[in-house]
Order: sequence, then C-alpha cells, then structure tokens
Amino acid sequence: MAILEDRLVTDTGAVSDFATLVRRNQSMVFSIVLHYNQDRAVAEEVAQEVFLQLYRQLSRLESDEHVTAWLRRTAAHRAIDEARKRKVRPQVALEEGPEPAVAPSQSDPMLSERLRKLIASLPDKPRMVMIMRYQEDLMPEEIAATLSMPVRTVKSHLQRSLALLREKLGRNTQEGSRV
Repeated sequence: MAILEDRLVTDTGAVSDFATLVRRNQSMVFSIVLHYNQDRAVAEEVAQEVFLQLYRQLSRLESDEHVTAWLRRTAAHRAIDEARKRKVRPQVALEEGPEPAVAPSQSDPMLSERLRKLIASLPDKPRMVMIMRYQEDLMPEEIAATLSMPVRTVKSHLQRSLALLREKLGRNTQEGSRV
C-alpha cells in the first residue's frame, strides 16, 4: 500500500487528495478483504487493486460518503472474486489471525478460532454479510446498499448463518466433550 501512496504523492495536488483518501480508508478496505480471505498477502494485493480502481473512478464519485460506500462495495466484491478464483476456503493458524477491527466481546481464544473457521466455511455472500455485520459493525441497511441486495436478504443471510453457526458450534462442543 505504501508503494501506491509514494508513487501517487509525486504527482499533482489532486493526487495528494487521493493519497489522503487512501490513508483515510486503507484500514477499512484491508480489513474487509483480510477478514474474508484470511491471507495477508492476498489482502494487500486486492486492497491495492481496489485503490487503483478508485483512482480511475475518482472523477465519478461525488463525496467522501460516496467514496467510502464505493470502496466498501468494491472491496467486498473483489474479496469474493479473489476467493472464488483461488477456489480454496482460507485456513488460518491462530497466530496468523487478523487483528480485529472491533474489540472482541469474549476472552476464549479457542472459541474465537473455531468461530473464524466456521465463518470461513459459509458460502460467499453469507460469509461477507457476517463479516460486514460483526467485524465491520455495519447495519443491515448499510450491508444491503454495499452488496446491492435487499435488506430482507441480508437479514435472512444473517439469521440463517447464525443458526448454522450455533448448530455447528454446538455439535463441535458436544464432540469435544465426548473425547
């Protein structure tokens, strides 16, 4: 990301405005991609592509809010596309886990790791909805706008995904207690 910023700052004042946009939004874009793909190198690559795409589209974007919404939507779609291209569900070691954007509400690291793996096993769209809701702390209406889907679909994905995660977590807990 720093390479992109350094290259752009050497141009005109409009480009320095772009560098400010990059600095202001890079953690959000990186976080979305990293939590979805769970691979730091992939997240850096995709985030850089998203910002290059932003640079090309900048004249069409009307406000800071529009830029933020555009970046969220583009990062989400690019993260999904990258995962599909690789056709591999991410596998992450506990020590390589992403830094949380929101402080965790639980203190059990084993439960957190199991939840991360269970979320990674969800289909593409429901997984992105879960990440945007619980990692990025977006409301269902914001997620719907970002992913271009009805609010009811977002809520349905959340409800079904939570039920599935509860079921799988319960099953894993019961299996673990038998051992």
